[in-house]
Amino acid sequence: MRSVLRLAVVACAGVISVSLIGATAQTVDPADLIKQARQLNDEGKQDAALALYRQALERSPDLVDAHLGAGAALDLKGEYQEARQHFEKAIQLAPEAGKNRALTNMGISYAFEGNAKNASTFYRQVFDRQMAAGELADAAGTANALARIYLECRDLDNAFKWYQTGYETSRREPKLPGDQVDLWDLRWAHAQARIAARKGNAREARKQMAIVKTILDKGTNPDQQIQYAYLAGYVDLYLKDYRGAIAELEKADQTDPFILSLIAQAYEKMHDAARAREYSHGRWLERRCLVASGWGLAARRSCTPHPP
Repeated sequence: MRSVLRLAVVACAGVISVSLIGATAQTVDPADLIKQARQLNDEGKQDAALALYRQALERSPDLVDAHLGAGAALDLKGEYQEARQHFEKAIQLAPEAGKNRALTNMGISYAFEGNAKNASTFYRQVFDRQMAAGELADAAGTANALARIYLECRDLDNAFKWYQTGYETSRREPKLPGDQVDLWDLRWAHAQARIAARKGNAREARKQMAIVKTILDKGTNPDQQIQYAYLAGYVDLYLKDYRGAIAELEKADQTDPFILSLIAQAYEKMHDAARAREYSHGRWLERRCLVASGWGLAARRSCTPHPP
């Protein structure tokens, strides 16, 4: 369960020379250290990234981005308690405009552990703040992000509740363009199909899949066409049609670590360990993107968008 949850989000870009890790780093601006650390973290070099984040913090102890980056790297190492010390500091230091990002990172840290209860504490704070600010689109995305955490933690009732909250919040947006109306209708049906599949309700899952297909066929959101293969594979997987799941998921985005992890699971269910291992790298990669970075809310870094 925890491995499926860890989808999604992580560090960014750049290349660092060896000299930066030594004494010469003292002459480098902390912002440059952070940029280089993000690249290292993105490459899976968490220890090296942490060394640079810590150098940045030695020079600027109140640097919010350094605390967030160090926390993200520590999360990927499974050192959650230390990660949360950095996130707590970031929450304290962040200006009002950056507070939601810091709160979300703390929620993600708990989501990595499969702790939906504690994750929800921080996501709900973000949701409430966005609602109070009238940021309805962002609030809807946050609700969907929390819903997906609940879904992958198998709390299907809360998943439904928060997906519904996201959908209803989106509809409160004044003068929502037609393509956005279709997009949120699609997300809501997509979510209901996955929840139904998790419950083993094939009839309802297929019904909601048909709704998704009808919306996609309108052509108002062409960039979401690839989501149907993901949905079909997800539904087949949880309805125990493992061959069907693999066939559909192989049509989906093969650069998406979450998709790869689902394929690996399907092969595992078929007791095909060799093929499962071929996709098992996705189990590690999915730690780099978290659930919250789908449509609606980019929680930490960019990764392949698909419905939270």
